[in-house]
Amino acid sequence: MKSVFIAFDQAHKDAVMNVLDHLNCRGFSFIEQLQGRGSRTGEPHYGSHAWASMNSGIITIVEDKTVEPLLKALKEVDESAEMLGLRAFVWNIEQCY
Repeated sequence: MKSVFIAFDQAHKDAVMNVLDHLNCRGFSFIEQLQGRGSRTGEPHYGSHAWASMNSGIITIVEDKTVEPLLKALKEVDESAEMLGLRAFVWNIEQCY
């Protein structure tokens, strides 16, 4: 099992949700407003008057075989509007119940 954390501009919400639905990633936690700044490119997402946009985040636990198709689909969403920003990070899950 792997944990995938997805941070994305709120404008990507529908596309990210569609990816999760398409790959049958049913269980996840959604964070509506997430502030942040990308490590490489893009503008900050602080929800302020100067940097008005905001991010959202999703964390999901998936089978190992789902990780590659999920990352590939999320990369396509990101590349459709690169300045908005979307990143996904994967961690091993040691145990769960």
